[in-house]
Amino acid sequence: MIDLRPVGYVIGLLVAVLGAAMLVPMAIDWQRGDPHWRSFLESSFLTTTFGILTALACQNAVRKTMNLKQSFILTSGVWLALPLFGSLPFMLGAPGASFTDAYFEAMSGMTTTGTTAFPHLDGLPYGTNLWRGILQWLGGLGIVIVAMIFLPVMKVGGMQYFRSEGFDTLGKVLPRAFDISTAMIRIYIGLTVLCAGVYAALGMTSFDAVMHALTTMSTGGFSNYDASFAVYRGPAEYASSVFMILAALPFIRFVQLTQGHAGPIWRDIQVRAFLRWMAYAIGVVVAYRMWLHETAFWPTLREVTFNVVTIFTGTGYASEDVTKWGHLAFVVLIITGLIGGCTASTGCSVKVFRYLILFEAIKTQIRRLYSPHRVRPVRLAGRPVEDEVIGSVIAFFALFILSFGLLIVGLSLAGLQTRTALTGAWTAIANVGPVWGPEVSATGSVDKFPAAAKWMMIFGMFLGRLELMTVFVLFLPRFWRS
Repeated sequence: MIDLRPVGYVIGLLVAVLGAAMLVPMAIDWQRGDPHWRSFLESSFLTTTFGILTALACQNAVRKTMNLKQSFILTSGVWLALPLFGSLPFMLGAPGASFTDAYFEAMSGMTTTGTTAFPHLDGLPYGTNLWRGILQWLGGLGIVIVAMIFLPVMKVGGMQYFRSEGFDTLGKVLPRAFDISTAMIRIYIGLTVLCAGVYAALGMTSFDAVMHALTTMSTGGFSNYDASFAVYRGPAEYASSVFMILAALPFIRFVQLTQGHAGPIWRDIQVRAFLRWMAYAIGVVVAYRMWLHETAFWPTLREVTFNVVTIFTGTGYASEDVTKWGHLAFVVLIITGLIGGCTASTGCSVKVFRYLILFEAIKTQIRRLYSPHRVRPVRLAGRPVEDEVIGSVIAFFALFILSFGLLIVGLSLAGLQTRTALTGAWTAIANVGPVWGPEVSATGSVDKFPAAAKWMMIFGMFLGRLELMTVFVLFLPRFWRS
């Protein structure tokens, strides 16, 4: 029988940290004289108490070694438990949401999806909107880093946990997991502070700058405005595009950069492919819009760049109604959302690295058709790729397509129209953010969706954030056998 005490210990610590984080929005509301600060105090007390008691109950297993099965359970458990407690302020305070909507919002935040179930963001207290941003910031990379700090204590190989999270470190940059986590958290915080400073310099209020910096660097996309990023059109869109791109690049490469090694970040084949594909998408949409609508070049370039980057990276901000750009532009945006950022970044979706492996495997197989007796190993960046990696990538794509299709069917059966079901499944499993369709509110909220559709999207967001395999392995009876 699997010993769950090591898992409970780490989850308890993380829940306690989450409870302590609730004191930040509480302080904001208290300073502004908003009575909703009490809901954060109550939520913080309940969350922190539960986390501490759970950790104390399981502390006798701290010295036990966590095995591979326990690390998979830990990964899924973290992403189920933290949204559960993160939803408390939404139910106890503003907006007084139902459990379904509160958990949807918290899961959307922690998975950095960015789809909202709240119809009126402009009227929410500052603390509530800030908590939405904090959830995304923690979900982007912070929770993984915090977990990595505790895992060495539990004698868990850090690289193993990164694999269960879907990370590909592309080589051991630093000798220990703790060193990796420390370096990455410094970079994550540094980029977030820099982003907030740039936003403030470009005209955002202090609160808006912090809020949008948290959700930019996490590639989450929550905004405190119903109009999303349309409130800050102009230079802020270019600045946001730069930081969203940085957030979608491998943080491991930034660690090397801080060590004085600038070459690896550019030699990284997925970085070059990511930037190249993004440039292609922007170029196609700009040309299409100018040909179709005869719009001015510079405003079109700014609008397209921002909205393509936000979809490509999985952030999900919006500054324009992209559904009015035409069918080709819409298809390009859907495709870019299914690509996503690089591995070891805060970006979600399939990831560039997997597409590169898939394309090379397809090319190698085609070559074998006209030269069957020649040995042609699959190579990436000049180095052979192991068959185990190729098989894993192909299995992931098959499972991703199957899950995507089933989610579309499920949302359709729940009563959503075809376009809404398609984009709802797309945004959930790829953790992108926007949903388009007649059932979507004018503010982009899915508050009018049936409860069944919301729960299916919650499961889709959970699957997408943990990159499917980590979740589905728990459904195998053999997994639970000793």
